[in-house]
Amino acid sequence: MKRLTLLSAALLLAGAFVATPAQAADSAYDVLVFSKTAGFRHDAIPAGIQAVRDLGAANNFTVTATEDAAAFTTANLAQYEAVVFMSTTGDVLNDAQQSAFESYIRGGGGYVGVHAAADTEYGWPFYGQLVGAWFASHPAIQQVNSRTEDRANPATAHLPQTWTRTDELYNYQTNPRSTAHVLATLDESSYSGGTMGGDHPITWCKTIDAGRSFYTGFGHTQESYSDSLFRTELLGGIRYAAKRAQADCRPETGYTALYNGSTTGWSQAGPGSFTNADATLSSTGGLGLFWYSTRQFGTSYSLKADFRITGDSNSGVYVGFPNPGNDPNIAINQGYEIQIDATDTPDHTTGAIYNFQSANIAARDAALNPPGAWNTYEILVEGQRLRVYLNSVLINDFTNTDPARNLDGYIGIQNHGSADQVSFRNIRIREGSASSDVVQAELFSAASGVQPYTKAGAHNGQTLGYIEPGDWAAYNGLNIGGATSFKARVVSGGPGGQIQIRTGSTTGPILGTVNVANTGSWDTYADVSTALTGVPAGTANVYLTFTGTGTGLFDLDDFTFVKAPAVTSGPVKGLAAKCLDVRGAASADGTQIQLYTCNGSAAQTWTVSGQALRALGKCLDISGGGTADGTKIQLWTCNGSGAQNWAPQADGSLRNPQSNKCLDVAGGVSTDSTVVQLYTCNGSAAQKWTLPA
Repeated sequence: MKRLTLLSAALLLAGAFVATPAQAADSAYDVLVFSKTAGFRHDAIPAGIQAVRDLGAANNFTVTATEDAAAFTTANLAQYEAVVFMSTTGDVLNDAQQSAFESYIRGGGGYVGVHAAADTEYGWPFYGQLVGAWFASHPAIQQVNSRTEDRANPATAHLPQTWTRTDELYNYQTNPRSTAHVLATLDESSYSGGTMGGDHPITWCKTIDAGRSFYTGFGHTQESYSDSLFRTELLGGIRYAAKRAQADCRPETGYTALYNGSTTGWSQAGPGSFTNADATLSSTGGLGLFWYSTRQFGTSYSLKADFRITGDSNSGVYVGFPNPGNDPNIAINQGYEIQIDATDTPDHTTGAIYNFQSANIAARDAALNPPGAWNTYEILVEGQRLRVYLNSVLINDFTNTDPARNLDGYIGIQNHGSADQVSFRNIRIREGSASSDVVQAELFSAASGVQPYTKAGAHNGQTLGYIEPGDWAAYNGLNIGGATSFKARVVSGGPGGQIQIRTGSTTGPILGTVNVANTGSWDTYADVSTALTGVPAGTANVYLTFTGTGTGLFDLDDFTFVKAPAVTSGPVKGLAAKCLDVRGAASADGTQIQLYTCNGSAAQTWTVSGQALRALGKCLDISGGGTADGTKIQLWTCNGSGAQNWAPQADGSLRNPQSNKCLDVAGGVSTDSTVVQLYTCNGSAAQKWTLPA
């Protein structure tokens, strides 16, 4: 990579905090600001309301401010895209108003909570889920260093990595990280009175069914609302909640940074390079490839990267290529590029697997922020299946069937040419099956005896340390339903011991016990696992209790509840509520698949496992792996080929990723025995299917 001159580096650093070019105006929308208090009343509320009014006047939304809870009716809320709780306190809504607001949020409404919004409605469980965490205490107003974790979110993309400001700094009853996406945390070493340890979230976002939630703990002081950085954060939160800006607000744990300011382990192949300033890589020249040369990755990982382009620029993220040396064409010819260029042809545009498969353009367009704004890719690799999420929305589902290519290998980012300007931030990876949820052990909800311990080699930089017999750690609200085993990453230079997995309390039922041996040293990590029994459905509060003999038993880095792939069986219903049917209930290879009146027979009972649909012991298959409109759909011996993959889409269609075409009822006719076929996806009723739940 080319070195920056001192002058160019200084200019880049100076420009890091300059606002990006003005975006196209949002379509007009309406915001309700609610500031009723039944407890402490903040004197900053009028300043907060005025700040939102000012933001609305400058950004095409109207503002209605009220302290009258009678505004919370289904009919009245329907006119607003977002509702701001401006330092509300106490019990401010009655049962009927709560019901109307919950329906509004679950149906797609937006919520923005400011400061004391977390000191509100303690007796209403839905509100606790919505705000993310309730207030516990606060020290005196003082200066703090706030660490910006997500510099792509519309609320925080403008912030420096460390934002030093003065405010009243809340401690919360629980850590929201397991249910929300944390945008910023407080550095408790920079002030007095923090009680949440090494992980103290202060700003976060999340989704609730079709609705969106944004919360910031800042905003106690009147001065906050004249602070341009805070006002921009507030605007971004409102735009996200009102669905005028897109972001990935899913909870995120278990990722390891490949790039977050340091280019150690990266190499440039071919011409051009990336400059590196303010934890941001910016392309210059090309056509080249900046690749993570430290190691290859297998075929089970989630790769995330934040990116921003200007104008009609071109770039991409590459996966699954062998060592390119100094030749970027090796990645082009032997890997797969997830394209970044929103104006190109369908198979060469943002979200496409370049030259192989277009993105779902409608889903992509709905999820994409425009040039000049940041977006987040998740590239999820499982075996030979590659899924692309844009700002948390699935926009591509591709299966590799080329024997000359494989999805394991190196990863990299493209610098396309001098006219193409692209920037990347926070490139990170989480290895392991996506059917397992990785939990960082140090991010507990409550604990006794144990402490987070900063340690080299640990995922997320810390382990759960100081583990002694009788200690425990709790993790609230984990989705463990369907888990069949428990896997943990541990390290021990001590005597080792056991991890008991319990639910409900430290004396709750034991689902399984993991034996942890000495791993060879305090720098040598190992994976240990055990089968689980008696796992409750859905979410549960999980308690890990630790046993053993002696002291300094082991450190726990992270753990997963491993789940088998979801398998469901039943009818597949389509046009006129009729069923996908194997003609004549015959099981011979090549038997025609058709539409037929539902009758509950084995010929209409389909088992969905991953992307395969099975009936009568065989698979739904495209004859000859064809791609032409009208190609026969048949029953065939299951072989794992691309002709037997069917990906459900948001519009109800079943798309074959290999051909990028859909399962279709021929002619749109619902008469019994009408054949089904492969056909260009068109969103018609003939391509709508309901899978078994």
